[in-house]
Amino acid sequence: MITELQCVVLDCPDPGTLADFYASLLGGEVDRPDRRWDCDADWSTLHTPGGLVLAFQRVAGHRPPRWPSQDPPQQLHLDFGVADLEQAHGQVMARGATLLDAADDERGWRVYADPAGHPFCLVRH
Repeated sequence: MITELQCVVLDCPDPGTLADFYASLLGGEVDRPDRRWDCDADWSTLHTPGGLVLAFQRVAGHRPPRWPSQDPPQQLHLDFGVADLEQAHGQVMARGATLLDAADDERGWRVYADPAGHPFCLVRH
């Protein structure tokens, strides 16, 4: 092993708002003190119960990806496993997600955007 993953960082216009959005989906602690970084108006974190850390950094002029276009490109997206796709759909929509594509319902997933426009999928497991 050469290294270990410390966190996944998402560019956005408002780090605190996006950290709160993902905390409402995943649980965990927003901006927990951590020796690796300082949280401020330009950097926020979410330490999830499973140990994953998501970080959110302010980017001036942030341009969210446009689903399904690749201009600007997605570069990455997050997949979240759920037991009940319909129930999870209602919950993420109530928290500010936008449904981008429900065409894959029969396959067991849907594509959404978070409040900053990053695509993520709910995947039935």
